[in-house]
Amino acid sequence: MNSRRYTPMNSKPPVCAAPSNLALPAASNTYQYAQLTDAAPERTPLAEEVALAIVYNGLNQAVMLVSPTDLEDFAVGFSVGSGIVTSTHEIYDVKLSGSGSALYADVEISSRAFWGLKNQRRQLAGTSGCGLCGVEALEQALPELQVLPGAPLPPPHWLNDLRRRIDAFQPLGQHCGAVHAALFMDSDGQLLMGREDIGRHNALDKLIGALLRQRIDTQGGLAIVTSRCSLELIQKVLRAGIQTLVSLSAPTGLALQWARKHNLNLIHLPKHSAPRVFSPAAE
Repeated sequence: MNSRRYTPMNSKPPVCAAPSNLALPAASNTYQYAQLTDAAPERTPLAEEVALAIVYNGLNQAVMLVSPTDLEDFAVGFSVGSGIVTSTHEIYDVKLSGSGSALYADVEISSRAFWGLKNQRRQLAGTSGCGLCGVEALEQALPELQVLPGAPLPPPHWLNDLRRRIDAFQPLGQHCGAVHAALFMDSDGQLLMGREDIGRHNALDKLIGALLRQRIDTQGGLAIVTSRCSLELIQKVLRAGIQTLVSLSAPTGLALQWARKHNLNLIHLPKHSAPRVFSPAAE
């Protein structure tokens, strides 16, 4: 079993991934398909996915289906965005291992964060049916999060032709489709980085992880998601301290309510009309 190890989060952050002998699967491969007619078979690229088990201090937490790219960023972003840790200072190490479509992310976290994780799991022990039932699960789905201080809305020209400009940050999506993207625009209105994944949550986790690992200042910048904007995405952005979220798809009503409650700027960028500012509420 191959593995790779990374610099602890509380030391000088790596800008790029450390050298590794872990061979990750390709992000896409070409597959043959047939048509309903008698035409000759053809081939097309399709996005790949792998099962990534996330383990905290030896405790199995979740198995996620993800695109096999930027997995270090995903592990960090998932940890922060899900509230398992409050910051990268509580992440001491990330080690990836496995082979083929079965991979592991062993994350070493602080004793405080690990105690909180175990306590959360104990509260859910004994539930049945859907698995997320009862008061404890509702409290976890609707947690108390810090209200943002508020930030000015971005200048309108930052969003001009944005749908076309983000294509450059979606190489996998342009190549084979079937993936979502999350991007970050800095305080100068420049698109700085993007991450892709088959899961919309995963793409945002990867972006947040990359921003945290590279210690990029998010003040005055904004996150962009190409997917439906649901409550979970709002919560992840709030935990990351990003004050503006632009979505290429409409938000849900609950996502809008949470954005307004927590002073998050929420903007929907429709395909054929002007940007719509849902939060803050129009006066």
